[in-house]
Parts: sequence; structure tokens; C-alpha cells
Amino acid sequence: MATTNSFSIRWVKSSYSVDNGGSCVEWAPEHAAASGIVPIRDSKCADGPVLTVSLHAFAGLVALAQSADL
Repeated sequence: MATTNSFSIRWVKSSYSVDNGGSCVEWAPEHAAASGIVPIRDSKCADGPVLTVSLHAFAGLVALAQSADL
């Protein structure tokens, strides 16, 4: 995990996240498109750690989330 300056990145909340205080995941699609690295964070902890993964790994995480019985 890496710390990323949250002010220079536009974060987008995952469509799987809800606004009831539960699990809220954000990612930065513009940063991902420009760099090939996808930053992911907990929206409730904007100044906390940021997980960074490759585009390929992120696609795998999305596929896993879509196939999970949530």
C-alpha cells in the first residue's frame, strides 16, 4: 500500500458502495487511465492508506466482486 495525495486525484465511489455507513470503496479512474495504476481507498478514511494495483489486477478484483454472492 502507498500513501497518495488525495487532493490531486479525483475519487469515484464504487457502484457497489452504499451511503449507509457500510463498506465504501473509491477508486480514481482518470489516474488509472493516465498511469496504468489504479489507486483504491476506503471513502470513510480519505487520509488513510491507498492500495495501488495494476489495471489487470483491478479488472480481476471487479470480476471477483461481480461474481460473488453478496
